Amino acid sequence: MSISIAHLNGRAATAEDLAPLAFAGYAHFTAMQVRDRSVRSLDLHLDRLRTASDELFDRHLPDSRIREHLRTAIDAGPPDSSLTFVVTSRPGEFLPADPDGSLDVVVRITEPAQPPAGPLALDVVGHERYLPHIKHVGEVAKTHFLRRAHTRGFDDAAFEDRAGRLSEATIWNLAFWDGDSVIWPKAAVLPGVTMQTLARRLDARGVPQRSREIRRSDLTDRMSAVVMNSWVPAIPVSRLGEHRLADDPGFTRLLHEAYASEPATPV
Repeated sequence: MSISIAHLNGRAATAEDLAPLAFAGYAHFTAMQVRDRSVRSLDLHLDRLRTASDELFDRHLPDSRIREHLRTAIDAGPPDSSLTFVVTSRPGEFLPADPDGSLDVVVRITEPAQPPAGPLALDVVGHERYLPHIKHVGEVAKTHFLRRAHTRGFDDAAFEDRAGRLSEATIWNLAFWDGDSVIWPKAAVLPGVTMQTLARRLDARGVPQRSREIRRSDLTDRMSAVVMNSWVPAIPVSRLGEHRLADDPGFTRLLHEAYASEPATPV
């Protein structure tokens, strides 16, 4: 049975409530997987919402209010779910900011994510997201490049910036493994919550990590790669453009184990 529960500012939302927000393109969000009514890395989600609101709206909601909205929505759904938490403002887009305007919160609960098993073949396309450090809405390019990749025989698409650096994929962060250390691409990317969680759990386990520029010319058949997002900590990547990558189940397993070591806490 499909699940679709929407709350606006802490109460069940009607179609009339949501209609004015249907085309709201000036908003940011975070996404998480809820298991047994608990989530991992709540501190990172709260920090993301706080800093993005400060940049877009010059103010933010208290963490206590955000947790209250989360609790209300999670309690209204099943123990396991996918949750999207969106923050927007009035009077909306295409208008000057109202310094006294309120911030609106939309929380949506749906079924738990079923990520692809992989390995994935990723097309490489030239693209740089606007405000890449913010998880914001209205990015038509993600779906456009995904669909175009499918027509070219790929599963999804990865982005290459104007300097030729690989950065991220449509809805994923990228990570590489050279046999000795985890490599995070050095470019303008969204610091995903799963990416940040893995970085601190790998650090706790003493796994070497480094950030460096990765170009297609750096890819060899001895390097392996994965993608990650709120759905899953690692899906192997078999190909980036025309470059074949190593199949290293140990790398994927390492990231899954590191992520599982992050405690899940009730909201």
